[in-house]
Amino acid sequence: MLLCEFSMTPIGQGESVSKFVARCIDIVDKSGLEYKLTPMGTIIEGEWDEVFDTIKKCFEALKEDCNRISISIRIDYRKGRKGAIESKVRSVEEKLGRSVKKG
Repeated sequence: MLLCEFSMTPIGQGESVSKFVARCIDIVDKSGLEYKLTPMGTIIEGEWDEVFDTIKKCFEALKEDCNRISISIRIDYRKGRKGAIESKVRSVEEKLGRSVKKG
């Protein structure tokens, strides 16, 4: 299992890119994978092939009308670990002894 944080930013499409983000989030949501949308990117949890297939679909959807796309990807792989989207934050909260703001 891995956690993957990614963002895709079309270049030359104006100041607001939320319509492109929405296009990608629709794909991520329909993938069935666990995910969280944050103000700076999207975090997906799943097996390598599932996650990267979903990211590829997002890319394919944007490249149809975007001539340039900046893509950032960060990966945290941990063998046999599932539910890390929630458990990593929960672990920090336990150590603090209180809840924290979640993105």
